[in-house]
Amino acid sequence: QVQLVESGGGLVQAGGSLRLSCAASGSIFSINAMGWYRQAPGKQRAWVASITSGGRPNYADSVKGRFTISRSNAMNTVWLQMNSLKPEDTAVYYCTAGNSWGQGTQVTVSS
Repeated sequence: QVQLVESGGGLVQAGGSLRLSCAASGSIFSINAMGWYRQAPGKQRAWVASITSGGRPNYADSVKGRFTISRSNAMNTVWLQMNSLKPEDTAVYYCTAGNSWGQGTQVTVSS
C-alpha cells in the first residue's frame, strides 16, 4: 500500500503559477509511474500528466507547454509546476501512483 499526500494548491490569478507536490510513503518499492489527475466541478476526473520511474513525462494536450511534471525517486516525491494558469484549470488535483490516490488539493484560478 502506498500513501500519497499532496500539497501546494491554492488561489491564483489567471496567468499565475502554482507548484503542487506529492510525497509517497509506504510500499514505495512498488511505484513505477506517478501522475496527476484533476476533477473540475461537475466533470469527470481527467488525466493531466504522468512520469515514468526513468523520468519520461507525458502531458494532456490541454496542459502541454504550460505544466511540467518532475520527480525525485530518492525523495519519493513528484511535482507539478503549473504556469500560465487559466480559469479552466480550476479543479481538485489528485496525485496517483499504481492503484493509490492522494486526498486531492484544490487549485482555483480567478479571471
